[in-house]
Amino acid sequence: MEKYLYTIGEVAEILGENTSLVRFWANEFPKFIKPQRNAKGNRLFTKEDVETFKHIHVLVKVEGLTLEGAAKRLKGDRKEVINKARVLESLKAIRKQLAEIREEL
Repeated sequence: MEKYLYTIGEVAEILGENTSLVRFWANEFPKFIKPQRNAKGNRLFTKEDVETFKHIHVLVKVEGLTLEGAAKRLKGDRKEVINKARVLESLKAIRKQLAEIREEL
């Protein structure tokens, strides 16, 4: 069963970043990321929010865009960004598999 909501720590782990950066991006991109809050006031993110975080990660960390540049790209056609995010995820999975194989040897 797939999760519906993710904590800020889970999002940070998925991205391989700090929770403070995830919080910062959530505050900087309010048009694209709309976290829900639980009874304690903690942020909870939907799967769509997590995908948007992945897109922001690609734009800012991989392509080196500014926050303004990333916001402009998110407003436009996301097809290229989505494809780059998928490729990056695939490469991370391959790297993990190779590391596991190396450990077994």
